[in-house]
Amino acid sequence: MTKRWQIFTVLALMFTVGLFYRVSMAVVSRDLAAELGLNAARLGVMSAIYFYVFAFAQIPLGPLIDRYGARKAVSFLGVVTTCGSLTFALAPNYLTALVGRGLLGLGTAGVLMGSLKIFTNWFSQQEFPRVSGFVIAVGNLGSISATAPLAFAITLFTWRPTFLAMTVVQAAVTISVFLIARDAPTASSDPPLPVAEGASPEETGVLKIWKTLLSSPDFWLIALIAFFWYANYMVLLALWGGPYLMEAVGLDRSQAGSILLYTSAGYIIGSLLLGKAIDLLGGSLEKTILSGQTILLVVMTTMLGPADHLSRPLLVAIFFAVGLASASGVIIYPLARKLVPLHSAATAMTGVNFFLLMGAAIMQHIMGYYIYSFPRTPAGYPAAAYHGAFLIPICGLAGILILFSIRKTARGFDL
Repeated sequence: MTKRWQIFTVLALMFTVGLFYRVSMAVVSRDLAAELGLNAARLGVMSAIYFYVFAFAQIPLGPLIDRYGARKAVSFLGVVTTCGSLTFALAPNYLTALVGRGLLGLGTAGVLMGSLKIFTNWFSQQEFPRVSGFVIAVGNLGSISATAPLAFAITLFTWRPTFLAMTVVQAAVTISVFLIARDAPTASSDPPLPVAEGASPEETGVLKIWKTLLSSPDFWLIALIAFFWYANYMVLLALWGGPYLMEAVGLDRSQAGSILLYTSAGYIIGSLLLGKAIDLLGGSLEKTILSGQTILLVVMTTMLGPADHLSRPLLVAIFFAVGLASASGVIIYPLARKLVPLHSAATAMTGVNFFLLMGAAIMQHIMGYYIYSFPRTPAGYPAAAYHGAFLIPICGLAGILILFSIRKTARGFDL
């Protein structure tokens, strides 16, 4: 295995563990509610705090990664993640668990962006979209492990020992990244890649890069797609999909975890097929993301009522399709990378990543309060509470896709 693929492997493993923490609330929520006395509003806050911390960490992380190197940043944040996992696993009350989730958000905040920054030095510009899809495909094994496998582990061992075991895994992966990963090729490893077109030998100031991004309509389109794409995907997979399946559809925890597993599986397959999809659409990143997000929008509308009464095979197909279509959102990273010189790639990618995580955080938070506004019965919250809650991110995605389609059609889908 060449050096660049060794680096890819350890960084993908780090991302895998991070996605486990991100998605695990959907399965563990009922156990947390019972043991810590949490209602829907507090569950929403606990899940959302991960995304809020993750999102705001993007602002300093991008420039820090560009300046000091991704290997050091990712390794240090791996230590923070380990501390967060331990805190969450041992939490005696709501506030301590909230701190643990916050540390998990901070610790995992730089993994994907740091990895992509390293990949810009180890893979060519033509390879980058496919490598981005590959790392996200591998990483989403963590999402799969946080569905049915997590439900099974909790049934056998309860949730605290399960998260203690994940703490050990996180520590081991962090050490591996520190020992194996390197920011750029050296003479003794793979040959260095040519400087990408548009890169400047002189560093551009952080404020100038942000000014360029914030004054770009294309950046705002990409950022808003990131916001609403990830909001739709994460509200289903990371928190409210589990309670919806248990309370509105009538499944037990194991069955709900199995359904959610297909969403993660769809995302992995979609990420692996992303390069083929781009080729089929003439190499256009814009057409690919618009097509994929439109499919996501259509499939998500089934959460407004129709999915309540579907058979198990149709539910599997719907949740799988959500994951498959969601994978198109990965294209925001190569789109953002094209907006700035190569040496500022991490700043641009963490910029859109801020909006991506804020979408997940804000929507989970808002949906939690919306659902909590309905009276809870012994069987849980009514189906109408979930229908109205899911409508919020769905409408947002519809609006930004209309704007994106109008602007990009007028410009021939060229940035």
